[in-house]
Amino acid sequence: MNIQWYPGHMTKARRQMQEDLKLVDLIIELIDARVPLSGRNPDIEEMGRGKGRLIILNKADLADESQNRQWTDFYRQTGAEVLAADARQKASLKKIRPLVMNACRDKIRRDAARGMRNRAVRAMVCGIPNVGKSTFINSLAGRTSTKTGNRPGVTKGKQWIHLNGGLDLMDTPGILWPKFEDPEAGEKLAMIGSVSDDVVQSEELVLKLICLLQKDYPGRLEERYGIAADDSMAPADILEAVAKRRGMIGKGGIVSSERAAGMMLDEFRSGKLGRITLDRDVRIPAEKIR
Repeated sequence: MNIQWYPGHMTKARRQMQEDLKLVDLIIELIDARVPLSGRNPDIEEMGRGKGRLIILNKADLADESQNRQWTDFYRQTGAEVLAADARQKASLKKIRPLVMNACRDKIRRDAARGMRNRAVRAMVCGIPNVGKSTFINSLAGRTSTKTGNRPGVTKGKQWIHLNGGLDLMDTPGILWPKFEDPEAGEKLAMIGSVSDDVVQSEELVLKLICLLQKDYPGRLEERYGIAADDSMAPADILEAVAKRRGMIGKGGIVSSERAAGMMLDEFRSGKLGRITLDRDVRIPAEKIR
């Protein structure tokens, strides 16, 4: 598979973000915890050089807990403040303000030296599509400040949200990068729903997902679907077996692998297949993430 998706509005959004960076002190970058490397837009890292950094590994409740810890440690070693969280749960965001203040401590000291005290920290919230930026902001604000949705592209333009406690947030549209050099990165982004389903062949995508599950999470398919899907079983045979298990058989006894693929993709995205992290190699030099 060679998945590429970069609609025209993302080019405009990227230019606007680059312009708006001069207005902020801090970048709060949300990354889907299930794809902590593949889901990181290299353009954001490049554009934000010199700014304070806070990385939120969002949807951590859907990702492998041990992998969350490893990736949190990994990104801290790059100099960023890091928090694994579920933006839908306000309790998991209680550490945000101290982390923001720590990430901006040099800027706060400079302001104080100039007699500028209690000036709000201005932060840009950014990330790839469907990573949960608007949900994150709404949870922090305690109200519905921005539109939310479970599909990429809901946020169309920048929005400022003023919070109590000296923190102003700029919401931005989710953007990808023009070309996925690594085909696996494009596939993983499609699996989590950050690439429009309209440009994806769901059956091919789910066959790739089954391969990953067989390698890294053996037993999950059997737990969920009652299929002994060991390494010797072809992914296409597993998909067909799942379709039969779920009664997805049409006229003439034809098995609907397409329906089964759509169902499996939905169950992965919703966490019904368990906590799964698709990027598992944390032994990557820091320069590789820039």
